[in-house]
Amino acid sequence: MFRWGHRGGMTDHVTTDTAQWGLPDSTVCAAAVELASDVSPDFLHNHCVRSYLFARELAAADGLRGGVDYDEEVVFLASVLHDLGLTKYGAGDQRFEVEGADAAARFLREQGLTDDRVTTVWQSIALHTSIGLGHRFGTEQAVCHSGIDLDVAGSQRDRLPKGFADRVLAAWARHNLGFAITQAIARGTQANPMKAPPFSFPAHVHQLVNDAHRLTFAEVVTNAGWGDEFAQPG
Repeated sequence: MFRWGHRGGMTDHVTTDTAQWGLPDSTVCAAAVELASDVSPDFLHNHCVRSYLFARELAAADGLRGGVDYDEEVVFLASVLHDLGLTKYGAGDQRFEVEGADAAARFLREQGLTDDRVTTVWQSIALHTSIGLGHRFGTEQAVCHSGIDLDVAGSQRDRLPKGFADRVLAAWARHNLGFAITQAIARGTQANPMKAPPFSFPAHVHQLVNDAHRLTFAEVVTNAGWGDEFAQPG
């Protein structure tokens, strides 16, 4: 069993253990929490922990049991590590979701996780902003995506047990997550526009916050050199 400090909750310097929340407490899970906590600002680390807790509750609402219907440890690892691409630890030229997936995969291989489980974690992280895609890869990927989506966009919040979200937020405060994470993505794309490939979520944030050029598909087709022309409606 490992213990950790709550990050910016209602009470400063409060510690808890995994038993209180029923969190996976294997050696690799403890190492993942330590890494994420060390390299992430409070708003990001708290978001990752909340994402797991919400994912597990939504899975339970669908009748899915951790350790039976899905690999609970894999979902935990993917959730806790899913935003490494917004930290210096996971910095690179790719969009933050892929950088985070690559960083998590490297770390978990070093921890001795099997290749198939590493692949599932990688997919869960790389696709976590891909609505309508990530959840089609498997149960773990779908469970992970649901928790992240709930914590950011509030999707399916009404399916949580009464008072559960309040208890989670009392332990892991939001720190204005929606704004903070948008700014973190935008700083990365402003410094390196390669991290905002056309039509991606990072590109949308780059356009929204940094007033970057909004590339359209019409421009892509027009500039492709094939002479294709967009027909005007009418």
